[in-house]
Amino acid sequence: MFFHHPDIFTLEQVSDKKLEKNSVRNKPIVIKQFAKRWKASELWDFNYLKEKIKHFKVPVYNNFKSDAYTPVNTADAYLPFDKYIDLILQQPEYKWRLFLFNIYTHAPELLKDIDYPNDLISPIVKQAPMLFIGGKGSITHMHFDIDMSTVLHVQIRGRKKFLLIGFQHQYDIYRKPFEVLAWPDFSHYSERLEELEREFPKLKDVHAYEVILEENDALIMPPGFWHHIEYIDNSIAISMRSINLSLSGVLRGVWYLTGMRWIDTIMKKYFPIYWNNFKVNHTKYFDNTLKKKYLLPHSRVQVIKPSEVN
Repeated sequence: MFFHHPDIFTLEQVSDKKLEKNSVRNKPIVIKQFAKRWKASELWDFNYLKEKIKHFKVPVYNNFKSDAYTPVNTADAYLPFDKYIDLILQQPEYKWRLFLFNIYTHAPELLKDIDYPNDLISPIVKQAPMLFIGGKGSITHMHFDIDMSTVLHVQIRGRKKFLLIGFQHQYDIYRKPFEVLAWPDFSHYSERLEELEREFPKLKDVHAYEVILEENDALIMPPGFWHHIEYIDNSIAISMRSINLSLSGVLRGVWYLTGMRWIDTIMKKYFPIYWNNFKVNHTKYFDNTLKKKYLLPHSRVQVIKPSEVN
């Protein structure tokens, strides 16, 4: 992998309109201390959010990659929000995360603490500001956003590390057919990059960006950018998305949302082994060693998953 640095702007430079729209379309951009212009920068901590969201039951996710039987975004457990926060604060090893929690729908009172940054990305989908919370050590596995939107991700508390890869490298990172995911597990990639490149040789051709978001920093991800995220600290963040207005982006997003995902969900439900093996055999650059690793026997073996939190 070849690592590059994203463009970095200060809040003052953004205010002076030195951030060009064409830059947003081409590469990731970091805006330092962006959230300082929001009330959320001062107000949002775990106790504040507990008070606002309270006992709302939320889906939470562990660090295990989805398997042949699990549709994308299927929750690993459901917990009252306040209990989930208590677990993060009281148990340092609690590496579970909440993502895609719609503030507009479930906690609209929080909207008064932010604004919609139309000066950065537009048109913003105002009905979809999403809250992301995770315990230290949580991982979001490599994927791209299925709707092909431009995303503004604002870090309110804690730090996160992002590995970002352009959509054009989808086959070099061994994308799973009919999914937004990749076969390799990039967990703790910094310590095991040589191992990953030995097992998946095409990774050596990938040009990637590595970003550490500090508190109040914002990241703009262009449409289709692959991203793997590691939570350095207990973390609170929010994301907003801008509709992709290009014809190719719209058509691709519609296909992924209404065609590809539907096919994948149905096939995983009724023909999981066949469908997994079909994907393995149709993954570009898979050699026999990789096929052998990921092919499943046709007699289903019971998969024991981590027990849900009580």
